[in-house]
Amino acid sequence: MKVVVIGGSGHIGTYLVPKLVRQDHQVTMISRGNREPYIKDRAWDKAEHVALDRSSDPLFSQKVAEMNADVVIDLICFKVDEVKEMVEALKETNLSHYLYCSTIWTHGRAETIPVDPNGEKHPMDEYGRQKYESEKYLLNEYRVNGFPATMISPGQICGPGWSIINPLGHGDDKVFQAIADGKEISLPNLGMETLHPVHGEDIAQMFVDAMTHRTQALGENFYAVSEESLTLYGYTMAMYRFFKQEPSITFLSWDKWVDYVDDERLSSISYYHLARSGHFSIEKAKTLLGFRPRYSAVQVVESAVQSYIDRGIITLK
Repeated sequence: MKVVVIGGSGHIGTYLVPKLVRQDHQVTMISRGNREPYIKDRAWDKAEHVALDRSSDPLFSQKVAEMNADVVIDLICFKVDEVKEMVEALKETNLSHYLYCSTIWTHGRAETIPVDPNGEKHPMDEYGRQKYESEKYLLNEYRVNGFPATMISPGQICGPGWSIINPLGHGDDKVFQAIADGKEISLPNLGMETLHPVHGEDIAQMFVDAMTHRTQALGENFYAVSEESLTLYGYTMAMYRFFKQEPSITFLSWDKWVDYVDDERLSSISYYHLARSGHFSIEKAKTLLGFRPRYSAVQVVESAVQSYIDRGIITLK
């Protein structure tokens, strides 16, 4: 099949494009520039690379539609108006499947665990609201007009080559260095808030599985996460074990913890990650798509942190 991947050189596309090439699909990868993927793979050389910028090209959706692909995988669509524009353009093509990358950020605070992907959602920020409106629009287009849409919603994306969310819920790599040095780490509240990491390779595999099981995937929203979620305490303990250090963990009330972080931007990032703490079940993806994640939650973060060491971001004594 002819497959177009929009945003193909990022966290997910790094793994997705080679998987599609190896399945003998004719792959066109769209990105804004010529950024190299995070992981080198010779399969990339067999994909066509096209430079297009959605944010600056008013004819972006039209140009994608002119490629007349069987499958379009949209990894970097963040606004509902952009989704509507893309859907209208693709309706006049031979498209058989549109796979949209959403996010668990469509959810606000969880009321029940595990969280229901089809339940009512109350996003906490504009990013989540735009994604949720996009999900609702695509679901309606499928039900009313038969537009062949599938939605896949990743958790905190991890993998070699980029910074991941740390055990404090923000992106400062120095937290990992502190644990590697055996220093004390303070967690907010009782450390029971959760993160739900997923390896970029596992997300890519879910997109492939959704293509393979197209009939079961149409009109559905799947969580792309690891089998387990991690409490902050569990994540921190896993990192102390990884670095072979004796755990040293304390707990602070939220206000005191914000003072401990001493960075308004970082504590704000943590708040939005932790306030929506939840567990996002992959049972539907396992049942309908045959999806099986390669990495456990701990293996996900360990692989990323090993990359920190390999790249010299973390130094070991």
